[in-house]
Amino acid sequence: MKLIPYRALALARKELYSYAYSPAFYGIAVFFLLFVSIWLFYIQRFFALDNASFRGYFAAFPLAFILVIPVITMKSWAEERKMGSVELLLTMPFSEWDLVLGKFISSFGILAILLVLTLPTPLSILPLGDFDPGVIAGEYAGALLLGASAVSLGLFLSSLSKSQAGAFLGSAVVLLSTTMINQLSLSLSLPAVLSELVNFISLSFHFESFSRGLIDSRDLAFFILSTVLFLFLNTRVLLYRKWR
Repeated sequence: MKLIPYRALALARKELYSYAYSPAFYGIAVFFLLFVSIWLFYIQRFFALDNASFRGYFAAFPLAFILVIPVITMKSWAEERKMGSVELLLTMPFSEWDLVLGKFISSFGILAILLVLTLPTPLSILPLGDFDPGVIAGEYAGALLLGASAVSLGLFLSSLSKSQAGAFLGSAVVLLSTTMINQLSLSLSLPAVLSELVNFISLSFHFESFSRGLIDSRDLAFFILSTVLFLFLNTRVLLYRKWR
């Protein structure tokens, strides 16, 4: 039995082709690469630090994802709903999980491509210092897991929206909140229970261990479970629309 239904893969392939002809993809790719590079070389002043670590580089990824992920996911369901094609998809021989997984695979694939495009930066700097490749691999693994969770959240919010603009704004606001909320526990004297709750729902808090090259099973479980949760909620939205 195949882990991923072939119908989901077929839909994902169609979606990836549509991204290839979308100016938004190329625009967000340029923005992402410029943002993380400027963050590393001008804001973090990498060469002035004289430190063989890319932790500052990967610290920019959660911030960039606040805008990158909404652009990738905003049209996935909102555009289908606007054009009325979502009703057509729901009448085809696709299960809700087929549709949701197809959208997720394509959006996550685009994000993975963007991350691959960042590889030349660390690869070009590696010969200049005693860097630990294992740490860098862990940092990229964390970026992929963080991206998977954020993409599933963006797709869920897109399924609730009637327009791409609404999906973009909703995803950006929610990602900004869940990324930066852990700053409250750092700047305010919160009760221990509330501080733990704030940190638990913060994406950047769970990414911190990966940014140090450490793979914490608790953070790994958080990203996997949150990804599955939002994909499940996405299927419930489709099921509601199907039988409404």
